[in-house]
Amino acid sequence: MGMRLDQILRGLDSHTLEGDPGTEIESLAFDNRKVIPGALFFCVRGLDSDGHDYAAAAVEAGAVALLCERSLGLGVPEVLVPDSRAAMALAAAAYHEFPTADLKVAGITGTNGKTTTAFLLHDILEFAGIHSGLMGTVKQLVGGEEEAVERTTPEAIDLQAAFRRMDDAGDEACVMEVSSHALVMHRCDAIQFDVAVFTNLTQDHLDFHEDMEEYFAAKRLLFVSGPGVSVVNIDDPYGQRLATEFETITYSAEGNAADYTASEVQFDATGADFLVESEHGDLIVRTALPGRFNVANALAALAASISLGVDPEDAVAALAGAGRVPGRFEPIDEGQDFAVLVDYAHTPDSVENALRAARDLGDDRLIAIVGAGGDRDRAKRPLMGRAASEIADIAIITSDNPRSEDPAAIVEDVLEGIENRDSVEVELDRSAAIRLAVNLAAPGDTIVIAGKGHEQGQEFENGRKIPFDDREVAREHLRERIGDAG
Repeated sequence: MGMRLDQILRGLDSHTLEGDPGTEIESLAFDNRKVIPGALFFCVRGLDSDGHDYAAAAVEAGAVALLCERSLGLGVPEVLVPDSRAAMALAAAAYHEFPTADLKVAGITGTNGKTTTAFLLHDILEFAGIHSGLMGTVKQLVGGEEEAVERTTPEAIDLQAAFRRMDDAGDEACVMEVSSHALVMHRCDAIQFDVAVFTNLTQDHLDFHEDMEEYFAAKRLLFVSGPGVSVVNIDDPYGQRLATEFETITYSAEGNAADYTASEVQFDATGADFLVESEHGDLIVRTALPGRFNVANALAALAASISLGVDPEDAVAALAGAGRVPGRFEPIDEGQDFAVLVDYAHTPDSVENALRAARDLGDDRLIAIVGAGGDRDRAKRPLMGRAASEIADIAIITSDNPRSEDPAAIVEDVLEGIENRDSVEVELDRSAAIRLAVNLAAPGDTIVIAGKGHEQGQEFENGRKIPFDDREVAREHLRERIGDAG
């Protein structure tokens, strides 16, 4: 696909072009290692590097034009802009002929619940006959085909290219998770959102955002641009703030007065039943996802789908048939006489929600395996430890993704939040921690393995990553125990 440089720049308000406006552009790139002949290279400043420093290498690799914040004089046309990242989003949308103008796009943001809500909304749209793409933490679907995922919300160039593939493949909509990083870094600037969903805001990412107020300001950006419809959780205090500032459709899983309010909630091991009071009448909802936090996720998906034109009864029927999300409160069953659940919970709030939901499943002991990631918000670590120790009967503190940090030091941070350590075990080896939990479990107990969910690897220093899947490791140790018992 080729396009004249001046056509690509038609969406940019502020820019200066030095060079031939008719230069033919064959591709877009912001990583000089991915430059091919005919590329427009974006000199983007990142957290650890500056794309301007790699512009010469990009030209040598075949870049025929540069978009940059300062003149570089490398013998190719230069587009000078105030902010390369913001310009990259608009230029990428123009290059791919503004694909989100043809797609119904739903963006879901919040600390917890993005993935589950996205999966549920995608299932509802598909059930209603609206073929939809999906972008998120677990997987990316384009035209019904699964593609690899690098991050929750891709960079603008990759986003717009994916939207173009969706449109060309016949998708009519796209459901996407929207991270705070993506909003601050302008990745979503050129997306025409038809619906924006806010799930909640709790402590996370304070290694990137200065404080919770800055974190909230990042999430708020999704609603500032004026999506067609805003759907907001008013059980959350930050959601209440959004509801007073913007015109919103509200939902509540806690019985608060809202456009969609859940009541008469009942849980069992296979999911939840509840009544939804709405302007469309009372809706009787069944979902295969247990836990009150999943009631909230189902409400969000229900409200968003109806705002996109889905019949309420179709939305309810779709929720009843929607499957579980990989690594989100996912049961692991090898025939054992106790429950094992794997969940992505990696914040204080999500750990608490997952463990309380597990409590609702039975009256026997609850065993929790909890760790915290390295090179991330340290302040949340003791809060996670406190939640695990106060809710579970036995808390096993272990390693998560230590990255460049010492796993033992991370565990010590987690332990700082635990006052009574009588029912706390420490096992740095994550596989051994899972084995310990499996061997400690008695009939009727519940084990929650929190932190990594769907992830396929464990990250160590210098980017080293080893294969590791909590679900497969749990199955392995369950089979060992069952085999030994046999």
